[in-house]
Amino acid sequence: MALERNDYYRDLRDVEDQCKKYLYFHIVLTMTDGSKVDGIIENADKDGITMLVGEEVMEQENPNQPDEQRQYHDYGRPRRFRHFRRRRFPIGNLAELALLPYIAPPLYPYYPYY
Repeated sequence: MALERNDYYRDLRDVEDQCKKYLYFHIVLTMTDGSKVDGIIENADKDGITMLVGEEVMEQENPNQPDEQRQYHDYGRPRRFRHFRRRRFPIGNLAELALLPYIAPPLYPYYPYY
């Protein structure tokens, strides 16, 4: 039983080290219940991690404003924003950490004109 606890704490230490490695990176957390959360790690310690978790926010419409005066920038659609809130996750509930993949456009070679 004592060996199992030592292995458990060693695994938690590895997860903590990995969280510290990805400090201030945009990552995806997979929890032990299967849910996924994306955000930016702010702090990691032996008890848990503190993350800035993004949530979608839609622009509020003013019901007193007539339809002719509403001006939307995206072809009549209301604007969306991303708001970040600070949340704390216990380190024992983490199953996997992964960097959020970004797709970069291909680099075209530069040909100088003569």
